[in-house]
Amino acid sequence: MADTPSPKLSGAEQAAVLLMSLGESAAAEIMKHLGPKEVQKVGEAMASIGNVTKDQVTHVVSDFADTLSTHTALGTGNEDYLRNVLNGALGEDKAGQLIDRILIGRSSKGLEALKWMEPRAIAEIVRLEHPQIIAIVLSYLDSDQAADVLSLLPENMRADTLMRIASLDGIQPSALQELDEILEKQFEGTSGTIKSSSVGGTKTAANILNFMDSAIEGKIMEKVKETDNELGTAIEDLMFVFDNLVDLDDRSIQALLREVSSESLITALKGAEEMLKEKIFKNMSKRAAEMLRDDLEARGPVRLSDVEGAQKEILSIARRMAEAGDIALGGGGDEFV
Repeated sequence: MADTPSPKLSGAEQAAVLLMSLGESAAAEIMKHLGPKEVQKVGEAMASIGNVTKDQVTHVVSDFADTLSTHTALGTGNEDYLRNVLNGALGEDKAGQLIDRILIGRSSKGLEALKWMEPRAIAEIVRLEHPQIIAIVLSYLDSDQAADVLSLLPENMRADTLMRIASLDGIQPSALQELDEILEKQFEGTSGTIKSSSVGGTKTAANILNFMDSAIEGKIMEKVKETDNELGTAIEDLMFVFDNLVDLDDRSIQALLREVSSESLITALKGAEEMLKEKIFKNMSKRAAEMLRDDLEARGPVRLSDVEGAQKEILSIARRMAEAGDIALGGGGDEFV
C-alpha cells in the first residue's frame, strides 16, 4: 500500500520547521530580525505544528539550501535594485509603499518600536501630540494596529486624524527623522537616517477603516463627509467591504471558506447580498450548500451588530490570507490591500 502523502506546509509552517531544525540558539538569533507580525505568525506555527515527517523536514531544509545557493551578495543594500525587483514582482502601485516602508524601517528605530507595542500604549503616547503627528504615526503602523489605536483616541479626534491621513502626500525626510528621534528618545535608543517619506494617503485611510468596528467607522465617515464630502467618497471607494467578496475568484472563495467557522458564516450571510450568497453556495459541495441554505432559513432574526461583527471577522481572515499570498482580494486584478 502506498504511503499517505504528507500535507503541504504553509509558508509559516515551513519557516517554523526550519527554525526548529536549526536549534534554539540559532532560531533565537534569526527571530531577532523578524518583524512583530512575522514573529507572531511563525510563533503560532511553531506552537501548533505537529506530526512533521522526516520527508517534510528534509524537503524544507533542502529547499532552503537550494534557495540560498542561488543568492549572492550582489545588489545587497542597493535601493535601485530593490525598487526594480519589487516593481517587477508587484507592479509600481503596490510596490511603492512597501519599498518606502522597507527603507524607512531599515533605519528608523523609534517609529519601528511602536509596531511592537500594544495599541493602548501607543494611543497613550500620541494622544497629546499634534493631530498631524498622530496621522503620520498611524500611517506608519500596519492598518489593523492603526485601527485599534484610532479607536482608542478621543471620539472628537478620530475624523480629523483620518482626514489628515488621507490627505498626506509625502513627508519631508528631515521631518520624519525628527519624529523618529523624538520617539526614540522615549525608548532610549539611537536614531539613524530616514531614507524615505511616502506614507499616508486615501488608501491608507481606507485600510485603517476596514479594520475598525462598524459603529465607530460609521461615525468617523459621517464626520469626514460633513467636512469634506469629496474626500469621504474617495476613501469609501477604496474600502473593501463584505459584499466585495463576490469579486474573489472561485479558488480564493474556497480557500477562505476552509478558514471560516460555520457559525460566523451563517451570521455574516444574514446581511449579505444574494449574489454573494450564490457565489458561496456555488463553491461548496452540493450537500454543504443545502445544509447552509437550511441553516440560514432556520435562523431567526439576528442583531445587526452581530452580523457586522461576523462580517468583520471574515474580512479580517480574508486580509490575513491575502497578505500571506493564499488568496487574491479583488477580481480582475484590482488591488484592495
